[in-house]
Amino acid sequence: MGKESKDVFFTLLRAGLWEQSYVNLNNNKVDWREVYQLSEEQSVLGLILTGLEQSDIKPPQELLLQWIGEVNLLEQQNKAMNDFIALLIEKMRKAGIYTLLVKGQGIAQCYERPLWRACGDVDLLLSDSKYEKAKEFLMPLASDVDSEKLYAKHLSMTIDERVVELHGRLTCGLTVGIDKQIDIVQDAVFYGGEVRSWQNGSTQVFLPSADNDVIFVFTHFVKHFYKEGLGLRQVCDWCRLLWSYKDSLNRGLLEKRIRKMGLMSEWQAFASMAVNYLGMPTGAMPMYSSDKKWKRKADKICSFIMEVGNMGHNRDMSFFGKYPYLVRKTFSLGRRCRDLWRHARIFPLESLRFFPWIMFNGVRSAVRGE
Repeated sequence: MGKESKDVFFTLLRAGLWEQSYVNLNNNKVDWREVYQLSEEQSVLGLILTGLEQSDIKPPQELLLQWIGEVNLLEQQNKAMNDFIALLIEKMRKAGIYTLLVKGQGIAQCYERPLWRACGDVDLLLSDSKYEKAKEFLMPLASDVDSEKLYAKHLSMTIDERVVELHGRLTCGLTVGIDKQIDIVQDAVFYGGEVRSWQNGSTQVFLPSADNDVIFVFTHFVKHFYKEGLGLRQVCDWCRLLWSYKDSLNRGLLEKRIRKMGLMSEWQAFASMAVNYLGMPTGAMPMYSSDKKWKRKADKICSFIMEVGNMGHNRDMSFFGKYPYLVRKTFSLGRRCRDLWRHARIFPLESLRFFPWIMFNGVRSAVRGE
């Protein structure tokens, strides 16, 4: 992938993320197919098209029409997803099951154009008792149910061709200590009533409060960074959440929590990436440092993200269809070891700290068939 294409991609991504009024590309040598490919790999077609609306130059008409068609389809998918979420939550409420929506469509509301954000699964966070009740209620409605992950209290199922994930915990599986801190944040949501809401049509959908959601979103994408592969869409979500609540966020509490988790290095490196690559205003990014060491780490993080694609989009996963379960798990564990070795050049102490628990969780899930 050429440097010019990447430069144009990031220029348009920044413009779309912050709704800039004018974009001067001043470049007649753009390989628009490469820019489109990057946008697709990172699941940010809508953000790049938003930037293109204000650009001084455009892709060839045929590609532009294809792009517009993809984003129009995305709009329809988001509308259908919102309708599905409203119907599902209403059904659950009638059964006495109260849940919070996390990630996905809730975070989409932090964007200027929520319907242009790529949608994914439906993630529901439930208290212990409601988690068990939700399993009993939803499993008969599902066409497919995955094996439950007992440590994480996580169960994935397919309902009306949509993946619904039930979460009794939002663990990241990097260390026991980090997971305990996430549990404390989760308790603040359920027992402290720290929530916000999104009016989805006629249905009020509850979401974690911004102070708590920032922790959930950040630890979730850090988990993917260390374990599977991370995409720019997840980092953009984090930026938009921080931006939307920049005036009300409890920064002192946030810093205290990040320090207790031992994730300050990750925060500052990703903060540098958000500012230097995504154009995040420095005043809206808590704990941002202009120290050059964080910029160097940000460069390496960005290189990794662009290589693997959104959630590992660019990686060869053909072995999943070729080999038995335990062989597939061996391949997967081997890849995680290689990633951790690579990440050790960015976060040496942290990678060493996380390695044993990641390996333990991988072996445990293989033994349990999760």
